[in-house]
Amino acid sequence: MEPPPLDGSRLVCEDFVLAEWQDNGESSEERPIAPLHVHHEDDEAWYVLEGLLGFVRGGEQIEASAGTAIAVPRGTPHAYWNAHPEPTRYLIVMTPRIAALVDALHEPSAAGRAHEIFREHASELLG
Repeated sequence: MEPPPLDGSRLVCEDFVLAEWQDNGESSEERPIAPLHVHHEDDEAWYVLEGLLGFVRGGEQIEASAGTAIAVPRGTPHAYWNAHPEPTRYLIVMTPRIAALVDALHEPSAAGRAHEIFREHASELLG
């Protein structure tokens, strides 16, 4: 039996979550997919399938094209965005806590509570 494709869904394990996400060109450095933030207890990584992602990772600014992997160790401030106006597809590897943070930020009740939600998930929204 063939496993289902990952497209838009998640593969959830005890220690990590693997998800395929995309941006159709709506985000930019000024309007990032994820604004500058830090996870105090969790690492995170991306693998670009197609397109180009821009990152701030600590003091670095990085452009990651298809076939590039980026890791952000816990405690490192980071942000990311689609670095060109075309669709970008990527895999993101995160902990269950980061996945829960993302889910909580997309709840209707999250409006105006972003800083609080980040703190509840051992993270901090910077700026």
